[in-house]
Amino acid sequence: MSDDSGATKTGLAAGAGTVGAIGAAAAGTSAAAMTGTLATIGGVVGGGMAAGIGVVAAAPLAVGGIAYGLYKWLKD
Repeated sequence: MSDDSGATKTGLAAGAGTVGAIGAAAAGTSAAAMTGTLATIGGVVGGGMAAGIGVVAAAPLAVGGIAYGLYKWLKD
């Protein structure tokens, strides 16, 4: 089994960076703007605000997974 330490750290950093970016984008906005944005994002995938929350919550996981995979692929 290979050492996945670098890939794990890269995935964690990418996911944490995405969470920070989402938080920075939401900071200082009104509740109406946030709910409208979540509903719009959810509408893209065929749902409403709840679907938008799911998409936004899944984004850091997707980015972290992609970063992990790219690191592993490029490292080999």
